[in-house]
Amino acid sequence: MARAKAKFTRAKPTLPPKQRFFLFCEGKSTEPGYFRAMQRFVGAVIEVMPIPAGSPKTIAEQAIGHAKREGLAKKSVKKRKFENTYQARDQVWAVIDRDEHEPFEEPIRSCEQNGVNVARSNPCFEIWLILHQEDFHRPDDRHQVCRHLRKLRPEYDPHGAKTCHWAELLANVEIAETRAANQLRQRERESAPFGAPSTTVGELTRAIREAAKRSAR
Repeated sequence: MARAKAKFTRAKPTLPPKQRFFLFCEGKSTEPGYFRAMQRFVGAVIEVMPIPAGSPKTIAEQAIGHAKREGLAKKSVKKRKFENTYQARDQVWAVIDRDEHEPFEEPIRSCEQNGVNVARSNPCFEIWLILHQEDFHRPDDRHQVCRHLRKLRPEYDPHGAKTCHWAELLANVEIAETRAANQLRQRERESAPFGAPSTTVGELTRAIREAAKRSAR
């Protein structure tokens, strides 16, 4: 009796493709360096798009435009043909600093109205880096914050590359998230939710970490 030929079919993937994070930011060194290191640290998919000499308004506009083109905004240029696919889970974030810019509440509202997430810092992203080391509640300006970070991280040069030993900082990312949440609650109690110092970058890092955990299961 002839033996039936075995049929071989390609096994279907057991894990969906990883969720992607598209980050639009002003910094040329600090923010891109941090998040690219985080991509390696947690195994996430992060695409960082620096906007040279950007302001909160221009960063918001670029992030919203990308979200609309990719079908990730509330009102997108193209229809969401992938509503039930992994692509629908991708996220677009505007990473915005207050710095010396005009009040950034309006760009933040514009992002929120278009389904773009916001990681905001007042006065600057370096507040978030300090929280990896210690609690911080002084309403310092950007220059004072950068000088304080250099005391904590001597490798950080506010007049040079503006980078840190990212792996050492990222080892404390969950602690930083807790400190940032406590900092935000304190600003709320002071009736100054956007006041200095404050940062919501911890919401972004938590979303990245959780996405990486899901894809690793």
